[in-house]
Amino acid sequence: MSSYIIEGGKKLEGEVSVSGSKNASLPIMAATILNPGITTLYNIPNIHDIQITSEILKYLGCKIKKNHDKIKINSKIIIKRDIPEYLMHQMRSTVILAGAILR
Repeated sequence: MSSYIIEGGKKLEGEVSVSGSKNASLPIMAATILNPGITTLYNIPNIHDIQITSEILKYLGCKIKKNHDKIKINSKIIIKRDIPEYLMHQMRSTVILAGAILR
């Protein structure tokens, strides 16, 4: 682990932005299928697994709008209950969608 040694009589000040967690975001995105309406999620990281989950939700029928780290998911109309193999093979955690799809 890195460490910083501060020498001198000066205060250390500043701000740090903490990015969102993939491990928290993916199950929450899956749970939006259970809400037949619009869900807004904040502080969502822009990573491959989030992009693939978004593609899967679009395939199922959700409408998705992304603006920086905010995602709006409208799951009012779910038209499909399967996940195509080509999307499923792009990430390991597609199983988290299974419970919500089977509702």
